Amino acid sequence: MKGSKGKIVGLVCVLAAVAIIGGVFVMRQAQPAPEPVAEPTTVSGYLGGEKVSLFEDAQFTELAAAAGLDIDYRKAGSLAMMDASIEGMSYLFPSSQAAVEYGHERGIEPVSEQIVLNSPIVIYTYRDVADALVGSGIMAKDGDIYTLDVDAAVSAMLADKTWVDLGYAAGYGQFRIDSTDPAESNSGNEWAALIANSLAGGQPATVETVERDAESIRKVFSKSGWMETSSEDSFRQFLTLGEGSKPMMVGYESQVLDLSVNEPDLFEQVADTLVVAYTTPTVWSTHVLMALDEAGEQLSEFLMSDEVQKLAWERHGFRGASQLGTDGAERFEVTGIAERVPAAVELPAPAAMQRLIEVVSGS
Repeated sequence: MKGSKGKIVGLVCVLAAVAIIGGVFVMRQAQPAPEPVAEPTTVSGYLGGEKVSLFEDAQFTELAAAAGLDIDYRKAGSLAMMDASIEGMSYLFPSSQAAVEYGHERGIEPVSEQIVLNSPIVIYTYRDVADALVGSGIMAKDGDIYTLDVDAAVSAMLADKTWVDLGYAAGYGQFRIDSTDPAESNSGNEWAALIANSLAGGQPATVETVERDAESIRKVFSKSGWMETSSEDSFRQFLTLGEGSKPMMVGYESQVLDLSVNEPDLFEQVADTLVVAYTTPTVWSTHVLMALDEAGEQLSEFLMSDEVQKLAWERHGFRGASQLGTDGAERFEVTGIAERVPAAVELPAPAAMQRLIEVVSGS
């Protein structure tokens, strides 16, 4: 009798176990299958060197991953990228509207175009150089803010003035302001535009005035000899070689702000001697995302998000279309940075910029 009861109890346990397992199986069958994890959209394109630090930022990468994007880039000058192969590319990210127009001339037809970031053209120099040129009238100082008079600088270069003539006794040879190659890189190209505007009497240069002033424009650039094709490479050379080799150079305001945040040790080494001078007039460098396909448009939307715009300003110094939740330029603790950029002027029209590129290329 006891054996029979034991068998019955065992059978009941087995049946209960089977019922539980079956119930679990039925519940699992009833539940919807988990959604497959979507593969991120790969977005490849060409990028101006001054924006590499932003694209390499760990927070930028995290935000991109959360948006479903895997962003890849090749570094190229703003004008050079318009002549490069765009096969397999989803975007071009030059540093000016002039470069965009140059791309149009080359037959590039984007799906969309969006101004994403802004940074004014500035002159980088050293404090003893700047103070010497204040005495010559080429530069001025108001508090901590230095400015460089483009008309005076161009006149001095065309007159073959030496550094010594202008009061900088430690300077060697003729006064010059180095830039990137204006036929390949935007910062050099916009400096060429400022020179052409100056020779045109302060008005945006035209095809006719560029033609008329071609030899003068070439003369200014011939003083620099070989020129870098990347604004970031040029800035690094300026920092590395020092004032004995590169007393002054054209760059973007964002470069020193980026340096102060992301390479504080290096910035500390140059902070007391480095001077940022705003040209009068200056021009805005407008960084335009040219989307070549749907993936490029997704990138454009991502770059215009509040999170990315805030990051671009706070960690990389770009004055974006939106700086929501940010404070002013004093946050960078870089001496001589203006809260508002003074005396900006328009670039020459596309046809004049195209002729200017040809002139500085020697044609």
